[in-house]
Amino acid sequence: MEKIYNYINGDLVKPKEDAWLENYNPAIGEVYSFIPDSDGQDVDSAYKAAQEAFPLWSKKTLKERSDVLQKIADLIIKNLDELSLAESIDNGKPLALAKKVDIPRAATNMSFFATAILHENSDTHQMNQLAINYTLRKPIGVVGCISPWNLPLYLFTWKIAPALAAGNTVVAKPSEVTPMTAYLFSKICQEAGLPKGVLNIVHGLGPKVGEPITKHANIKAISFTGGTETGRKIAAIAAPMFKKLSLELGGKNPNIVFADCDLDKAVSTSVLSSFSNQGQICLCGSRIFIERKIYQDFKNKFLDKVQNLTIGDPLENTTKIGALVSNDHMQKVLNHIQIANDDGGVLLSGGKQYAPEGRCENGYFVEPTVFEGLSYNCATNQEEIFGPVVTLTPFDNEDEVINYANSTKYGLSATVWTKDLNKANRMSHLLQSGIVWVNCWLVRDLRTPFGGVKESGVGREGGAYALNFFTETTNVCISYD
Repeated sequence: MEKIYNYINGDLVKPKEDAWLENYNPAIGEVYSFIPDSDGQDVDSAYKAAQEAFPLWSKKTLKERSDVLQKIADLIIKNLDELSLAESIDNGKPLALAKKVDIPRAATNMSFFATAILHENSDTHQMNQLAINYTLRKPIGVVGCISPWNLPLYLFTWKIAPALAAGNTVVAKPSEVTPMTAYLFSKICQEAGLPKGVLNIVHGLGPKVGEPITKHANIKAISFTGGTETGRKIAAIAAPMFKKLSLELGGKNPNIVFADCDLDKAVSTSVLSSFSNQGQICLCGSRIFIERKIYQDFKNKFLDKVQNLTIGDPLENTTKIGALVSNDHMQKVLNHIQIANDDGGVLLSGGKQYAPEGRCENGYFVEPTVFEGLSYNCATNQEEIFGPVVTLTPFDNEDEVINYANSTKYGLSATVWTKDLNKANRMSHLLQSGIVWVNCWLVRDLRTPFGGVKESGVGREGGAYALNFFTETTNVCISYD
């Protein structure tokens, strides 16, 4: 059975203690590989490699760094089939989704930041005839990047690409639940000629790897994507150490459908935003609020499409709903479904574990589940389930739906469906959300700021926002005298 290795100082190495964790294929419910059960010793080795590599990497020209990152992007596309299959097996998502979205986006992340650094500029401020100020941005040093399991390579590269492009060296921890594509990425870095120690990947559990990265006195910044509670723990450790922090956390996103929308488009996109990647995307619209006058029409059309979603073997081209990432996560989702039932929710579709015929009969599948009849402030509408569970709720006016939408502790994204531009602008101003999509969902320009408000996070990723996070700013003032 295959073993995954850490990537430290350019080499693939086993953990110091030679301890290993089981890695499951969630579609069949069986162990198929082993990953390092690393600890602080491995983190320290990774840090030392990164620290040694920093002076040379940070002094390379922008073009030299860009060329290496672009070669990595090209090799991701060259290995599209292998990486897509690995992502599907490791995560449970449909192979077609990994091949269309996850792996191409990982390549785009690397390419985007590889080229972005070639077009950087600096602010200047002239003080009449006295002096001129200009801004320098310098790489921080060794930084820590911790990524989640739902979009493994997609979000791993989203963090490391700007960090490396800006001239930093990195100690990275991918999720222990979905480590395979980060391991394959290590091999791509070797092939691309990334200098030793510039990127170091340490596999393992959060308390044994993520916490030592966060606590390390000389790792100067932490970029984390994951659950809000874990983000809270990271902040508690890192803030007193005055580390730079970027935290992209949970979401409980409202999807608001007004009567003047393009109904067919709203329905089709809402099905996608509800159940893409089995609902395991922080941006999924799990609370759907529909203006009362079109509530029945929307519900009927929505349920028709949900019932036609194919659930089953992720490797089949027709599959739209794959496996949840783990048995523990499946049990969490099923528990939330039970809570919704106990709270008086009316189950319109799904609501059960699903057992496909054939090789996936023991996999971690849950039917796409739709409830109505739940209050806006019940547990199902307030807590992040992170699975294929959505609620439908009617509303009568803008004030009412704004109250519903803003009622949670989260504020990551929101979607508004309307043909009225004035209404779209009003809603966008009133929604407590880092991202508002109008008449679309998950349309991403990588130059734009990405992040949330309230307990959905701190800071922004994307474009210059990410590059600025991974640099320190110096103002230089030169007197004309």
